[in-house]
Amino acid sequence: MHQTKGLYPDEVLIDITIADLLDRQAAWVPDQLAVMYPNGGPQWTWKEFAQRVTAAAKGLWAIGVRKGDHVGIWATNIPEWIVTAFACTRIGAVVVTINTNYKQFEVEYLLRQSDCKILVQNAGFKDSDYTAHIAALCPMLADAPCGQMDNPNLPMLRGVVYAGENCPAGMLAWEDFLARGESVGDEIIAAAQADCNPHDTINIQYTSGTTGFPKGVMLTHYNIVNDGKAIGDCMAFTEKDRLCIPVPLFHCFGLVLGIMASLTHATGMVFIESFNPIKVMSAISEFGCTAVHGVPTMFIAMLENEHFDEYDFSTLRTGIMAGSPCPIPVMREVVDRMNMSEITIVFGQTESSPGITQTRTTDSLERRVSTVGRVFPHMEIKIVDPESGVEVPPNTQGEIITRGYQIMKGYYNLPEATKKAIDEDGWLHTGDLGTVDEDGYYRITGRLKDMIIRGGENIYPRELEEFFYTHPEVKDVQVVGAPDEKYGEEVLAFIVKKPGSTVDEATLAAFAKQGLSRHKVPRYIIFIDSFPMNAAGKILKYKLREMGVEQLSLQKAATVETA
Repeated sequence: MHQTKGLYPDEVLIDITIADLLDRQAAWVPDQLAVMYPNGGPQWTWKEFAQRVTAAAKGLWAIGVRKGDHVGIWATNIPEWIVTAFACTRIGAVVVTINTNYKQFEVEYLLRQSDCKILVQNAGFKDSDYTAHIAALCPMLADAPCGQMDNPNLPMLRGVVYAGENCPAGMLAWEDFLARGESVGDEIIAAAQADCNPHDTINIQYTSGTTGFPKGVMLTHYNIVNDGKAIGDCMAFTEKDRLCIPVPLFHCFGLVLGIMASLTHATGMVFIESFNPIKVMSAISEFGCTAVHGVPTMFIAMLENEHFDEYDFSTLRTGIMAGSPCPIPVMREVVDRMNMSEITIVFGQTESSPGITQTRTTDSLERRVSTVGRVFPHMEIKIVDPESGVEVPPNTQGEIITRGYQIMKGYYNLPEATKKAIDEDGWLHTGDLGTVDEDGYYRITGRLKDMIIRGGENIYPRELEEFFYTHPEVKDVQVVGAPDEKYGEEVLAFIVKKPGSTVDEATLAAFAKQGLSRHKVPRYIIFIDSFPMNAAGKILKYKLREMGVEQLSLQKAATVETA
């Protein structure tokens, strides 16, 4: 039996807070590297990392953050992201993770809905200027000391901490933030940490549903520590491993499959600030990584890079490919050319912390390329008929439902949505269709929901539809996923123009680029006079999808998707 060295055997659930677990690892392997950044970036041992976390916890305390307060992090995978997240766990503050692709329209909703008290941010990412967006939302920021801002549009937000050079007016520079904490005694932070409970909410992650705006999934220490441990166990992680994490930390992939899987096993973490194939391959070589995570498009980008053969992958053995359907040929190439003979697949969703099933390193290659593995210990899982709720026999398609320690506390401030997701018996209804064979291996066959998954990013049509409704020449809109060989799906918008409108595709595309994250901007726009409906007047999105495949000649991609 594989055992997590220095911690707990596989069959034990861990009843511990994240901060306490960090301290245990810092005491166990104090001089072993925990955090590594390539190209001369920071490198901290577990002891040093724990000390930096304490310093940031003091900074949060100094600006008024207390147990239960919400701290938003809007940044790429920079060192301050990791330090801030762990600092929150020392004092019981709730980490609200924010998508790096968000723009003003999206982040305003999230900050308001999540009741964020403090925001930690960097300058921006790609075409999203965070500083400009926050300045527009908080015009009084420059005149208010951090922790004391009063903004009627964002009534809970009290200040912004800035990670980076040239701190904008009104924001608190990271160095000054740490300096403020120097007046806070160790005993204050120790008492705050002792007051935390493993079953407290520690993280709110915003997930894309099929209706309405994003919903804040409330996850506890217990949720993500134990899910992370189960994930790391499946990869046979130990303190001798090093995991390269190029996936975003705001997502469960980075935070749980990456950080929590590593924390629970004292596995070293090599962070990439934002994905770039050269940076990832270089980091794997530089630090001798034994594992790397990524969505299929990331692995494809590395495999197809002209400099691929210049890098050393001999130390790799495992990792996770997840986020969207994993093409079998890509899996086989990763095994053969990147030396990842023990690569695994994880299935889950944010509401389940997120992992539910995973392949193991000991599974055959065939199992690891054609299934999403078996259920984790301590979880229940069933496949039921979506209509009747009755469990179906093996090899029969139905909806996957799950129950156990991994289930979220609920959606923040959305009790009705919570009731729809989790039934009276505690079963989370995933909305995913699948089958299970006689040996307990699961396959995902489709989705009940309309969610679009583009290159590992969840996109929900309703938000995009609400956005397009704000254009003066759009009468009606429906958004669906169009099959794509590279990204799995692309966004396709069907638009009904207002009478007399002459708006064209290019104009609407430019409008979308101004207001939406780039991954949400429709790849395709089709103008239509009316939508197909059933007898009850319900729009048939599957018909729209079929129309899109036909008009855009995407039959080949559709065939690949369902193969």
